[in-house]
Amino acid sequence: MARKRKLSEEERELWDRVARTTRLFHGTRKPEQPDEEALAKPPTPLEKPLPDPPKADLGKLRLGGATPRTGWSHTPPKSIADSLRTQPLRMDHKAHKQMTRGKLVPDARIDLHGMTQAEAHPELISFILRAQDHGHRLVLVITGKGKVVEDWDPIPTRRGVLRHQVPQWLRLPPLGPVVMQVSQAHQRHGGEGAYYVYLRKLRG
Repeated sequence: MARKRKLSEEERELWDRVARTTRLFHGTRKPEQPDEEALAKPPTPLEKPLPDPPKADLGKLRLGGATPRTGWSHTPPKSIADSLRTQPLRMDHKAHKQMTRGKLVPDARIDLHGMTQAEAHPELISFILRAQDHGHRLVLVITGKGKVVEDWDPIPTRRGVLRHQVPQWLRLPPLGPVVMQVSQAHQRHGGEGAYYVYLRKLRG
């Protein structure tokens, strides 16, 4: 075994200089041993767990059950002719039968065909009130069936605007109190493009 040589004064002084410039390397330190008692304890949660989401209230809906009934229906609305046929009869039954068969000749007529709604409405009001003043009972209102257009538009357009609007106007003031009955005209008087309007007698 070799003997250890003692450092000279110069060598020791040099070694002390080098030693003063060095720093302790932490990576060489042994890691501390973990506490076995701490490892045995369960970890403490950092946050409280989120509550379960509320269950959706499905009411009486059950899987496999029947669909609940609603007020909405697939039944299409009534046509103008059906609506007029189901309205209450306010005029004489015999006269109404003759009128719908085209056997009564209208006392006066007005042709709204080709007019806009803004033009047709005041013309209709003036005609009906004037007809009652003259003592007429049965008048004919011609609206036309409406233009046939190509159905390419994604938003459907109602055909025959006046044909749909005139029965509404005849039920509203100032014509409502004057008109007794409205019926679709017979083919000889215009069919679907015209209406019989039976007026009340003007009270003297």
